[in-house]
Amino acid sequence: MNFLNNKYARIVTVILILQGSVFYAVALRSENSPAPAPLASFPTDIAGWQMYKDVKIEQETLDVLKADDTLNRIYLSPARNANAYLFIAFFKTQRTGQAPHSPKNCLPGNGYEPIESGPITIAIPGRAQPVEVNRYLTARGDEKSVTLYWYQSHDRIIAGEFAAKFWLIADSIRYHRSDTSLVKIVVPVRDGDADAATKTAVDFVKAVFSPLARQLPA
Repeated sequence: MNFLNNKYARIVTVILILQGSVFYAVALRSENSPAPAPLASFPTDIAGWQMYKDVKIEQETLDVLKADDTLNRIYLSPARNANAYLFIAFFKTQRTGQAPHSPKNCLPGNGYEPIESGPITIAIPGRAQPVEVNRYLTARGDEKSVTLYWYQSHDRIIAGEFAAKFWLIADSIRYHRSDTSLVKIVVPVRDGDADAATKTAVDFVKAVFSPLARQLPA
């Protein structure tokens, strides 16, 4: 009964029921699954950021992730004396149990202790409205890092996990599509200055946003 009296538990329950009902209703319909260019073709030189390394993802991790395509790179900015990690996981369908894993669940599971979390807004050059993404400050031992992440579907930037589920249902009904991408950017904290790391991460988001819009399905 305590579970049923919890507002958030009721919201999650309703979302799961709606999601299951919609997926059952559209299960016999063909899905419009996009076929984007491979993520390996994503630019290696972006607005002063150059790819330093393509980091291989272990097969065990890929088996758990179940993404249709992934990208995991380190970019450097000599002018800023900074580096950023870019991770993208693309899922062409979520009908068969494939879905992005929230970094809020994955990072603690990998030994990262959460310190701060919350949404932030970023003004993107050339875009009328700012985007809202998640900011996550974590620590593992003496090392800290700032993570910015969001879900990207059809040029739509989604910060919250609940909102991502809502749009999954809406897009399944309207467009017969359930594809999505998880975009994650990680910047190490230097000299204990989390604000500086956040600024670097925001600068990197501004640099990669337009190439991402061209790379990922609209």
